[in-house]
Amino acid sequence: MTTLASVLGVTSVAGLATGLGALPVFFRNRVTHRIYDAALGLAAGLMVAASVFGLVIPGMEEGTLRAVMTGILLGGFALLGGNYLVPHLHAEYREWFAEGGATDDDVAVMESPAEDSDAEAAPPTDETEAESAASASGLVDERESSLRKAVLIGGAITLHNAPEGLAIGVAFASGLEEVALLLAVVIGLQNIPDGFAFAVPMAETGMSNLRVIWYTTLSGVVPQVVASVFGYSLVGLGAGLFPVASGFAAGAMLAVVFRELIPSSHGHGHADAATGAFLVGFVLLVVVDAVIVV
Repeated sequence: MTTLASVLGVTSVAGLATGLGALPVFFRNRVTHRIYDAALGLAAGLMVAASVFGLVIPGMEEGTLRAVMTGILLGGFALLGGNYLVPHLHAEYREWFAEGGATDDDVAVMESPAEDSDAEAAPPTDETEAESAASASGLVDERESSLRKAVLIGGAITLHNAPEGLAIGVAFASGLEEVALLLAVVIGLQNIPDGFAFAVPMAETGMSNLRVIWYTTLSGVVPQVVASVFGYSLVGLGAGLFPVASGFAAGAMLAVVFRELIPSSHGHGHADAATGAFLVGFVLLVVVDAVIVV
């Protein structure tokens, strides 16, 4: 019987894979648009296949078509609603875009180091007192800037990664250990290019490589673990919730693919590379699914 501890362990391992995707920041001068777009395409292919083979089909086997389709619509529109309501920054290659109530000023904060915030100071009347005031003001501005960055980044990664953890928790709670392990493997694989896509623009803000890797790893672990616990607890509250819950997780994941991954992988002149990587990701999931089931 699956325990909450095993759910936490499996989801944490899948989330930790996000940090591997941040390793190329050490060589970011060599990271091209083609590689970036292909990584997003690979992640999209894995997520689409995982949604279909790991959630939709098992959900239909356990319940009705109506329940699963209802869950898909609820999950997809919930993701879109959160994307509209939650202030966050959408990351693209070396660029940030404001969404959900975030502003262009927030984008500027991400693109320029906070240390420059105390560059403009009032002419000193008393040199010692002015230097002290400027230092205090700069410290406050830097802390506020860091907090704002954390909130905006946290909103984006939660919207992106929570549906994946939810899917694992829902599958485990329904006694579908093979499906849950399949999802964990796929989500772990998908988290690598996902972490890469998130780390590249973050590295361009002037943040140190170690901090980029640390924050990228947390971006995968925290939302997925919290969401997996929620999904596990939700299905455990009542029998028969798996079809709707699996559809909800699948709908949210599909919305992420079409709202974030596919648009971000196009527009740089490498749509063919992204499409090819999408197909590779889809096939890879099918192969992994066949191996685990057998």
